[in-house]
Amino acid sequence: MARKITINDIAKLAGVSKTTVSFYLNDKFEKMSDETRQRIESAIEKTNYRPNAMARSLNYKQTQLIGVIIGDITNSFANQIVKGIDDYSREHGYQMIVGSSNYDLENEKKCVSGMGGMGADGFIVQPTVHFETMWAEANIEKPIVYFDSPNSSSSGLWVKTNNYEAVYNATEELTKKNYDRYVLITADPYVLKTRMERTRGFTDCLDIKKLPYEVLVFDAKATPEDIVGKLEKYLKDDKHSTCVFVANNWLLDKTYLGLKKYRKLIPQRLGLIGFDSLEWSEMADPSITTIVQPAYEEGRTAAAVLIDAIEGKHQEAPNRILKCRINEAESTRR
Repeated sequence: MARKITINDIAKLAGVSKTTVSFYLNDKFEKMSDETRQRIESAIEKTNYRPNAMARSLNYKQTQLIGVIIGDITNSFANQIVKGIDDYSREHGYQMIVGSSNYDLENEKKCVSGMGGMGADGFIVQPTVHFETMWAEANIEKPIVYFDSPNSSSSGLWVKTNNYEAVYNATEELTKKNYDRYVLITADPYVLKTRMERTRGFTDCLDIKKLPYEVLVFDAKATPEDIVGKLEKYLKDDKHSTCVFVANNWLLDKTYLGLKKYRKLIPQRLGLIGFDSLEWSEMADPSITTIVQPAYEEGRTAAAVLIDAIEGKHQEAPNRILKCRINEAESTRR
């Protein structure tokens, strides 16, 4: 299968910059010599190049608009991220457009295309594992900042939290409670880099300590009953204690509801820890230990990095790792 010709190939063949080719494709000839136009035209004809429609739609003048793509807009983590982005953006004269991808690549493409059609100056994205490949192939000349789940830590602009370290350390603290077994409840780890990091933090720690564990994967359709059904063998074993680590805040809600009739087992025979959900976890009975991400700060930081890139000031560090904290509560105070 022949390799797809890109704008980079045209630029090299014509002996010009990628930006100059982009100007040509968008009929911006004001500062371009006839010779340069002819070289680019010749390179396009020679290669039969067809420009990416999505990329072309994004070459508008600055609009002070930021496109924000969230995996799931309904959870509290996303709400705080968006609030942080919005507050910082407004303070600096920008507005945002928000889209929810439902962790689906096709939805991500539609969001990028739609926001580009509105003239977004840049993007802040919680990417699925294939998003960055799609973005690179599209040759979109707009700055982008990845948050929460950047797939590559070696290039580009990104802001994230120390998920691996936070989960590893929390799991290590849980082992000091001397539970007999450990269970991780997670959404599909292969959809988001964040989920992979959390899963590895949990399994790496327990592998090193040679302690038994199981990883249970659920999707968005899972009910509290589905989750408890998978945990029942642990819940009915009155000779061994089990600690359940829920790696996603929306799964923590369902897990807690499913464990309603087993709450008397917490924390002696049953430990429970989750992510975020701080709004209700402190008021629950028993209260739930959680790893809390600095979501609002992450949103503000992502907006700061993006606006700095849009305006070309180069005053913000391009990559940031923010630290989570453990909010210990009754569910693990054994």
